[in-house]
Amino acid sequence: MQHHSKAIYDVPKRASVVVIGGGVAGVSAALYLAKSGISVVLFEKGRIAGEQSSRNWGWIRKQGRDLAEMPLMIEAERLWREIAAEVDEDIGYRQGGVTYLVQTEADQNLREGWLAKVKDFGLDSRMLTASEASAMLGLNAPKANIKGALHTPSDSYAEPPLAVPAMARLAQRHGAQIVETVAVRGLHREAGRVCGVVTERGLVRCDAVILAGGVWSRTLLENEGLTLPQLAILSSVMRTTRVSQVSTSTFGANGASIRPRADGGVTLARAGAAQFDLIPAAFQHFGAFLPILRSRWQIMKLRAGASFFGPLGRTRWAMDQASPFEAVRVMDPTPDTSLLKDVLGAAQKLYPHLAGARMAESWGGMIDVTPDEIPIIGPVAGAPGLILATGLSGHGFGLGPGIGRMAADLATGVRPQSDPSLFSNTRFDLKSSALASKAAL
Repeated sequence: MQHHSKAIYDVPKRASVVVIGGGVAGVSAALYLAKSGISVVLFEKGRIAGEQSSRNWGWIRKQGRDLAEMPLMIEAERLWREIAAEVDEDIGYRQGGVTYLVQTEADQNLREGWLAKVKDFGLDSRMLTASEASAMLGLNAPKANIKGALHTPSDSYAEPPLAVPAMARLAQRHGAQIVETVAVRGLHREAGRVCGVVTERGLVRCDAVILAGGVWSRTLLENEGLTLPQLAILSSVMRTTRVSQVSTSTFGANGASIRPRADGGVTLARAGAAQFDLIPAAFQHFGAFLPILRSRWQIMKLRAGASFFGPLGRTRWAMDQASPFEAVRVMDPTPDTSLLKDVLGAAQKLYPHLAGARMAESWGGMIDVTPDEIPIIGPVAGAPGLILATGLSGHGFGLGPGIGRMAADLATGVRPQSDPSLFSNTRFDLKSSALASKAAL
């Protein structure tokens, strides 16, 4: 993955808001706080977009979204267009469209059902005939066994390793302080309220904290006596060598999903195929996550091993001790190469223009997943002054600017554009999996 230059700031003693985490949500929060003239410092334990925010597919889509996410996604799409125009470099942002191929009757029912549910949002999504869908790929419809497609021409994409660091530099130009390779070990409280963070280089006071730590959010909260229904799953992705691009659109299908890349290849992966690591928290929240596991049991792998006692499994340390965040500056998991070989084979059957494509690079990323696969954004009952922006569940890159904007608004008492209650942690069962205070140790 791409490396980025260090930010120039030293660790300040105080800021109005501290953001923990240099992924798309945290960087967006810092950007919108800085644009509002609010002093903000962002701490990233490793490098900006070092983990999932540079390892995702790069899709920026309304298509297929849960209805709860749709207003926020419409706003996020507008923000993406603004960001692409404001940054001083090409981040690969293209309004190329998103297309889900229909291969079975079940696909047809699913896509048509979604289209009916979102009719009030005024989207440009529509169903394509078999001939229209096949023509987009240069295919003969009967031979291709494609029955149609769901298509949203206004959907877009960008290059994740370029986009998020460019957003961070934009935030800096607006006055945000971005500090890389400095981990936040925990929260500082006075009279029960979160009013600072303890970094590996000392205390930083603030009025509010935004936790946008991705898969690390649960680890930090558990050390604070709080529990979060969020687990990590491994997603494997690859990019191919250069191919002839037959369409500007991304394509999603059961066997393989592709996105055209600025370098002439495609980003290639399989939706829903992931590796679920068994760590202590997996057993604590197993009941809440059973629906995901049941729905994907054919394509999801369960693994128990060294990771059980690894950094995501560790939950207790003192503020004067090195934390898991210092032990693993950038989580760089090994991708599932056997899966990716299978995905490449499936892609070459689906998309004829990939016939000569080879795997140029592969990588793994850890996705922060909630039981309903919808992000958690908002305050924490057991920690006033703390705002969560986590659990992006594998589709947070597109939502990122909207999530960051909402978190920034909530941290500063501004009414968000979209309804934040849809993303509150209170939607989870308090008895089994809610984010709630536990007895002090």
